Amino acid sequence: MNVREQTEKIEKNILCEYACKSDDEKFTRRERQEEKCPYRTDFQRDRDRILYCNAFRRLKRKTQVFLAPEGDHYRTRLTHTLEVAQVARTISRALRLNEDLTEAVALGHDIGHSPFGHCGEAVLNEICPHGFRHYMQSVRVAEKIENNGEGLNLTFAVRDGIECHTNMTAKTREGCVVRLADTIAYLNHDIEDSMRAGVLSYDEIPESVTRVLGKSKSERITSLVASVVEHGAENIDFMPEVRKAHDELKSFMFEKVYYNPSAKGEEGKAENLVRSLYSYFRENVSEMPDEYQKIARESDVDCAVCDYISGMSDEYAIRRYSEIFIPRPWK
Repeated sequence: MNVREQTEKIEKNILCEYACKSDDEKFTRRERQEEKCPYRTDFQRDRDRILYCNAFRRLKRKTQVFLAPEGDHYRTRLTHTLEVAQVARTISRALRLNEDLTEAVALGHDIGHSPFGHCGEAVLNEICPHGFRHYMQSVRVAEKIENNGEGLNLTFAVRDGIECHTNMTAKTREGCVVRLADTIAYLNHDIEDSMRAGVLSYDEIPESVTRVLGKSKSERITSLVASVVEHGAENIDFMPEVRKAHDELKSFMFEKVYYNPSAKGEEGKAENLVRSLYSYFRENVSEMPDEYQKIARESDVDCAVCDYISGMSDEYAIRRYSEIFIPRPWK
């Protein structure tokens, strides 16, 4: 047996009955058949492909909550992704699920996210006739846009987990783990960033939440992770009391942070920027990069413009807007 086959054999001995095994053809099938790697399982290959793709690197300059924050310690879409991966791996390891599949889904779950966070997503969803959801775009990036239009050719299980990480139930337990890890990560790091920004203070968090989950970030994450592990691998979820506290914390964060005018004061400008870029490139397709002009020819203009803008980092979107709409001084 080669190294990959040995790993697949080990998985059968150590992973739980609900885990997705790396030799399960139902979940490892790809749109294009490939020769197996002698060293890496299919899910390990998917993780590597996501890690090295262009869309993953651009996450470092995409907003998580606060637009263009002045400070080195605020989260970006990339640091959020890494925290999701860490939480998800911890849960999968404890439940004896497939860590490689879990990590691949976690690393890829936001590669299609728009610039300017959910503000950018909402604008694109409004103005694009096809609609826009970042989880569907993440799958599209992996299937149609990356690798010069060839896509990453990921396994079914990874694509399914990415697509279902927001509001659907994945077909693997590992995909379900990432969905919970996503909310565990963003609720807790957004609390920390909000406190750094002066938008939130510790004493504002409901006592009914801190009593169950704890007062510090570490305590809350530990409580939430432990609850998922305690609930078991058959049905991935929090225990009832922790689920109630989690949902209360989520509602609190939407009210105090995500819809807070202080935190969202610049979003109106970001919305206008995205609208302006969309209108401009829809009328000037030839000014988009070649790969998006190809999409416009083979699919339609709205699809191409949405792909182009959603792939932009915050900084690149601002730079393109400035180049197009801001007069340059005479030299």
